[in-house]
Amino acid sequence: MTAPTIDDSPSPPLRLRPPRHAVDPRAVGWWSLQLALWTAVPVVTLGVLGLLIAPARVWLLVPAGILAVLGVLAALALPRLWFRHHRWEVTEEAVYTRTGWFFQEWRVAPLSRIQTVDTVRGPLEQRFGLATLTVTTASAKGAVKVEGLDAETAADLAAELTVATRATPEDAT
Repeated sequence: MTAPTIDDSPSPPLRLRPPRHAVDPRAVGWWSLQLALWTAVPVVTLGVLGLLIAPARVWLLVPAGILAVLGVLAALALPRLWFRHHRWEVTEEAVYTRTGWFFQEWRVAPLSRIQTVDTVRGPLEQRFGLATLTVTTASAKGAVKVEGLDAETAADLAAELTVATRATPEDAT
């Protein structure tokens, strides 16, 4: 009987293909509303101050107008761009996401490293029927988040990942 040997030959590098799944199309509306609300706060503040403080009216209302125009443009354009570039996938080995257009970020969470799986539904997400799936590992980089999922899909994924991680042996590294 021969002793088992360890194969020291280099393994081919892992090549990830782009994740297959897009976020839910309703995420475009959710992101647009978020941008509109974030823009509305300074615009309304500057507008009210501009109406109340006559000597500074021009210095407050002009920036309010510029911010309003930029906010509308951002709320119309950015969510559509984000929708085209946010992708996610759950495989038998890992959960991975790709976000960003200019600065792209790929996040991979091996099933053997997953510690918790959560779904979060803020008030706006609830309004749009969406949820965020949060997969937490021991990584210093933080959790892997898949935003803009259908709420039912996120709940199903959380349940499936919980079962899958329980059945996945831990890495011996």
